[in-house]
Amino acid sequence: MYTALRYIPSIFYKRDPLQFTFFVTSRCNARCPFCFYWKDRKTGQDELTVDEVEKISASMGNLLWLLFSGGEIFLRKDLPDLVDAFYRNNHPVIITLPTNGFAPDLIVPRTEEILSRSPESAVVCKISLDGIGAGHDRLRDTPGNFDKAMETYEQLRQLGERYKNLQLGINTVFCRENQDNMDEIIDFVNTLPGCETHTISMVRGNPADDAYKEIDLEKYHKAVMRLEEDLKGDNSKMYHFTLARMKTAQDLVQRRLIYETVRQGRRLLPCYAGRIGAVMNEVGDVFPCEILSDSMGNVRESGYDFRKVFFSEQADRVRAKINRTKCYCSHECYFVTNILFNPLMSGQVIRQYLELPGRSRAAT
Repeated sequence: MYTALRYIPSIFYKRDPLQFTFFVTSRCNARCPFCFYWKDRKTGQDELTVDEVEKISASMGNLLWLLFSGGEIFLRKDLPDLVDAFYRNNHPVIITLPTNGFAPDLIVPRTEEILSRSPESAVVCKISLDGIGAGHDRLRDTPGNFDKAMETYEQLRQLGERYKNLQLGINTVFCRENQDNMDEIIDFVNTLPGCETHTISMVRGNPADDAYKEIDLEKYHKAVMRLEEDLKGDNSKMYHFTLARMKTAQDLVQRRLIYETVRQGRRLLPCYAGRIGAVMNEVGDVFPCEILSDSMGNVRESGYDFRKVFFSEQADRVRAKINRTKCYCSHECYFVTNILFNPLMSGQVIRQYLELPGRSRAAT
């Protein structure tokens, strides 16, 4: 497997992106009212092609973490080819594939193809689960989603018996409509065989219905503390890739920091968005993160040279604005790098690391 150790220098020298999120499509087969990407839904006619992505990825360096997003990413029939371009050119240690699980006939074979073509990467597949049974379907305004998601989960679990680079987990969006059901959801996830992680992501951005953001922060805190208790107790779940235990320790620190950031309403850590992290949408616009709308440029306009965009004067202005305004958010993906690549946070991560069980029970 590819090693993460080569990125240690980035703790001290933060210039090249090592975390990259690619929104491959804005199309989706669900109608979640809390989606932050709903305004960007298009027909898919202008999406970056495999040939274009090949050129873009060839202009980039190695990646620690490659995330795909959307929309529902598995609606792109060429998803395995898109992943393969980055795998060959950028050697990602971790590849993350989120899905609503609504189309197992698309998700499972395409995941298997990605697994077979990316043997040296840890391929993390996370299925969204925001309620149980009909409650999940109502929350996502997508009838039949829960049953399909469970069908997808079981087929992926079986796939994991043959492909050891598959890491299988569940993600729950925490919002007003399900904040009182967290214990029920956590209890259910704990019954799923082969589940290696359960994450809770706070609703963010500008959803179609802002009411979903009217959360009780203390209920969020209670839910993530429940996850922490489980991780340190009999229901411990961890990925099985190298340094997975360190990633789990970071998750524990992250959840506490997200709670405090929202509670205090200010930035508590320097943000490395636009420095060691970047986001690209399906038409080639590059941003420092998913939340900010300030574009650093477009790869099509730069002749598919990502570095030309990332190191442009426009990108420098965006990075300067982030530093000047000290913007903050609750976006979990950026807390990962903000914690792991901040030397001042190493003590907290190590303390949590030492409190975790010696090995993953889920992997056994």
